[in-house]
Amino acid sequence: MALVFVYGTLRAGEVNDLNEAARRHGLPAPRLIGSGSVPGRLYDFGSYPGYVPAAAGQQGSQRVVGDIYEIDEALIPVLDEIEEVYPGQATLFVRTEQQVACADGMRRCLLYPVGAEAVRSLPEIEGGDWVAYRRGQVTAG
Repeated sequence: MALVFVYGTLRAGEVNDLNEAARRHGLPAPRLIGSGSVPGRLYDFGSYPGYVPAAAGQQGSQRVVGDIYEIDEALIPVLDEIEEVYPGQATLFVRTEQQVACADGMRRCLLYPVGAEAVRSLPEIEGGDWVAYRRGQVTAG
């Protein structure tokens, strides 16, 4: 089993819902551990967000929020496909591991950030919560 931190379209109810991805591939359902957050900033790519981790030594108060799931390791290649992460190729998202803050301390999780160079002209998502941001846009529109 592995832990994964999802902050955007992989969250429950979103277009790439992690639970639905597992179901479609005949894999065991992910188990929600709880909410979590990581230091950094979230940016709006239009139909999905991109997380840029805080630079070393710049942990600051900016946080990105999401959910921590325990998943079957067989789901990792499915997530790589959703995030278009391919071995040996430069891609927008990368799979990495990072400490994620949660109610019971810190958990080391897989997650999919983007590089800072990819977000230079994109709007930042204030508050670091994709679901709240997207719902706010639907309500405003």
